[in-house]
Formats: sequence, C-alpha cells, structure tokens
Amino acid sequence: MSRAFVKESEGQEELPELRVSEHRNLVTPTGLARIEANIERLQAVLSGARTEEDKAAVARAQRDLRYWTVRQASAEVVPLPGAVEVVRFGSRVVLEDRSGQQICYQIVGEDESDPTAGRISYVSPIARRLIGAAVGDAVEMADGEAEILEIS
Repeated sequence: MSRAFVKESEGQEELPELRVSEHRNLVTPTGLARIEANIERLQAVLSGARTEEDKAAVARAQRDLRYWTVRQASAEVVPLPGAVEVVRFGSRVVLEDRSGQQICYQIVGEDESDPTAGRISYVSPIARRLIGAAVGDAVEMADGEAEILEIS
C-alpha cells in the first residue's frame, strides 16, 4: 500500500485529554501566574518540537496547552486574605497535633496544590474541614485532632 493512504498518526498512540475538574477554578494571584508561565513554557516546547519535527512531543505540548488554556480562561482569581478570623481560600493555617507537632497549610486552587510544600486544594478533605474554622478550633485530621494556632 502506498504511504499516501496511511494515516499520519498510525504508529503513534493517541494521547488522552487531561481531565478538567468539575469544580470552580479558584486560583490565588500566584496560581494564575503559574498557569501563565506554564502556557509560555509549553508554547516554547511546542515551537521546539515543531522545529525538530518530533510528532510525539508536538502532540503532548498541544494537549497540555489545551488544558492550561482552558484553565486560564476559567480561572477565578481570589485575592489573598488580609487579617481574617476564620480560614478561607488563600489562608495560611498553622495547626498543632496531639503530639505537639506543628503543621502548616495554605489553601489554594487545584492546579496550585502541592501537599509536600504545604499547599492543599480547597476541595481536599482537609481544606474542607479547615474552611470556616477559627483560631482555637479543633479540627479532625487523619491521625486525630489538631488545634488551629494561627490564620494568616
């Protein structure tokens, strides 16, 4: 069979689209900047992949750009809270568990979350327990209760 009758995508696996969350796309100002930086980076990656004629890299970059463009268009920037009495989106919360260990979380958007860095998504179970709580409140965590020491 002639190559003229073979699909150009044959031999390449179709990339699944990245799943866009059904939740509101709340972001901090830093989160929006990260989305914009991802788009800029991916545009450069796409350009380089096209130059190198790397079809797989082009497909990945295009797929990722579609995701981040949708996320940018749907982003709802929530200004960081000033002095607050209760935990809300953007708040930084310091907790102390039963053993006296302090834990710090910032409640951010889904794309900004990085639990290892203390940034948790506002739709996560921990954030849902924290939102609306005040200093001195006890919050049920996976390994027992923790008391809120500080909100900023």
